[in-house]
Amino acid sequence: MADVTIGGFADEKFAGVREAFERNLSTGADLGASFCATIEGETVVDLWGGWADAEQTRPWVQDTIVNVYSTTKTMTALTALVLADRGLLDFDAPVARYWPEFAANGKAGVKVSHLMSHAAGLSGWKETITTEDLYDWDKVTGLLAAQAPYWEPGTASGYHALTQGYLVGEVVRRITGKSLGTVFREEIAGPLGADFHIGLPAGEDARVADLIPPPPGQALGDGDQSELSLNMSRNPGADVMATRTRGWRGAEIPAANGQGNARSIAQIHTALANGGTANGVRILSEAGCRKALEQQIEGVDLIFNQPARFGLGFGLPSATVPLPNPNSMFWGGYGGSLAVIDMDARTSFGYAMNKMAGTTTGDMRAMGLLMGVWTAPG
Repeated sequence: MADVTIGGFADEKFAGVREAFERNLSTGADLGASFCATIEGETVVDLWGGWADAEQTRPWVQDTIVNVYSTTKTMTALTALVLADRGLLDFDAPVARYWPEFAANGKAGVKVSHLMSHAAGLSGWKETITTEDLYDWDKVTGLLAAQAPYWEPGTASGYHALTQGYLVGEVVRRITGKSLGTVFREEIAGPLGADFHIGLPAGEDARVADLIPPPPGQALGDGDQSELSLNMSRNPGADVMATRTRGWRGAEIPAANGQGNARSIAQIHTALANGGTANGVRILSEAGCRKALEQQIEGVDLIFNQPARFGLGFGLPSATVPLPNPNSMFWGGYGGSLAVIDMDARTSFGYAMNKMAGTTTGDMRAMGLLMGVWTAPG
């Protein structure tokens, strides 16, 4: 790998984090990446470096952004939490209160909270769809409204990898009359000055790093899977190269096509970590933040086939994903991106990269950086 340049800063006591970040790049564990941490609303680490493309012709610079796949879900969840905090959305209400067509095929009792916690039984589409269909909001939401659940809603989680964003997003659209990406921009990203986009304007394309697919055999959909998991991962399949197209970037896929970097991820979630305020701007109340921590479902996830705990839109600490403090939450994206919010330590973390690993909820590149912050001397 060519010599890499590291930009940004890390407070002196987090020198070990900078060293770990440099090591990830120098060893080739990362090609291009960014990592950011905030404590008590102050940015203490903001690093970036490496390359935005496999050919190493474009350096990863301060304003490089990248598709972060399911880390986008944290932004979608936050948008719903903001509406709930304003009294516009009731998580305990049936989805059909806002979206009447959704009541079809036995779904009249499905609650908004079930959508937020991957427990609605709609982990994928029963109709065969293509990647291009994901750009057609009305088509994919209409299909979900019409179909029957795969399991009894509210009894178990089964990761809604792509569908969750459309389901929550359509509820948001029915309430506000605006797309989820628009509400997110107007109510969260814009006021906070955060460079995160759900539906990227064409004028920003030049800043986007190219995602590098996981090694053969490690991609989503590879290996032995249940019929339910295969439906989630292969209908449609996760075409990493599609993320380089205008069609993908310009669409709103609120579970998977957010474009941002570590700084914007940490900056936005500073609000959740600090009682609803970030950068002097109040996004929601302290109680509204803590709603996210309310456990909705716990047990073996029907897609992951491993134990999971979900609050309202976020994963909660568990034996599978232990976090140092109980009032913490997280989610990660296919390939390795990660968002973590620790309300006890009033800390938020973001990690975004372009060299993908075969993971859907973070890996040791990000966790090593996080632990470097958590374990730094006080």
